[in-house]
Amino acid sequence: MKSRWLLALITANLAALMTLVFIYPDLMVSPGPLVSAHAELATDCFACHAPLRGAASDRCMSCHALPDIGLRTTKGSPIPQKSLKTSFHQQLIEQDCMACHSDHQGPKLAKRSRKPFSHALLRPAIREQCESCHKSPTDGLHRQITGNCKQCHTQEAWKPATFDHDKLFLLDRDHNTSCVTCHTKNDYSRYTCYGCHEHQPDKVRREHVKEGILNFENCVECHRSAEEEPRKTGSRDKRERD
Repeated sequence: MKSRWLLALITANLAALMTLVFIYPDLMVSPGPLVSAHAELATDCFACHAPLRGAASDRCMSCHALPDIGLRTTKGSPIPQKSLKTSFHQQLIEQDCMACHSDHQGPKLAKRSRKPFSHALLRPAIREQCESCHKSPTDGLHRQITGNCKQCHTQEAWKPATFDHDKLFLLDRDHNTSCVTCHTKNDYSRYTCYGCHEHQPDKVRREHVKEGILNFENCVECHRSAEEEPRKTGSRDKRERD
């Protein structure tokens, strides 16, 4: 008899608890206060969450129209230029708002559940257009360069850069020049030395072949700096090496 009353009491408490969860979810299960922009939704959890299924992207876009994200407020007012952020949401491969966003500010458990932005979420055509989202660096080196960020940087992190120029060619006092002098048309996968040196390709070819050096197009393989003597002897003909 006593056990039945105890079971009934526990059942009633659980039923009351579940009822409170559905009536006052903001008080019972909220992981923390909302960001200031969504403060007016603090007591309306189902504006963003579907019962027992969590937040849903379609509910986000019922207020945030995809073409307007980053450009206009939810009321249709243009976002001032000074506070305008680059609008890239229209270029995502799928509209999964929760992949990056969590509107609750705490506790730490909720913050850890947020995923950092991944460039893999962008459509392939836009991934290589770094300057469409990122401001170009203003230091002396980067001011000479347009585009081609991926030749030195990865999309996982800006630092460290993967390219060390001195490992290929030392930019010493004898080669204190701008990037475009050697890398024409901002193509940093290629270079030329003929922009400054009074060499003629045909003459260079003849001189190198005479020495048995067949690789004379990749100058920096042997000429790593302004040293008078090359550091390497180049690729010679196999018959001569044998």
